[in-house]
Amino acid sequence: MAKSRPNTPKATQFVNDYISWGAGPRASQYLVLGAKCHAAINGKYSPDIEDVRAIASYVLRHRIVRNFKAEAEGISEDKVIENLM
Repeated sequence: MAKSRPNTPKATQFVNDYISWGAGPRASQYLVLGAKCHAAINGKYSPDIEDVRAIASYVLRHRIVRNFKAEAEGISEDKVIENLM
């Protein structure tokens, strides 16, 4: 999830402005695992992007740290995740 890490080449201006700590490799692992579980629960044999989107907020909410500016301006974790998707 390099896109969620501030001050990296893949980061957007939104990420640079509102995130102090982005998602690491474990977030990617849990996105894959969660998508597989979501697909299996819904009777599918393999996950697709909709399964990843369905569980992304649950995984990333615990892996991204907002900075003071985000908190002061009322930017929630969900808004940050929505922007990443």
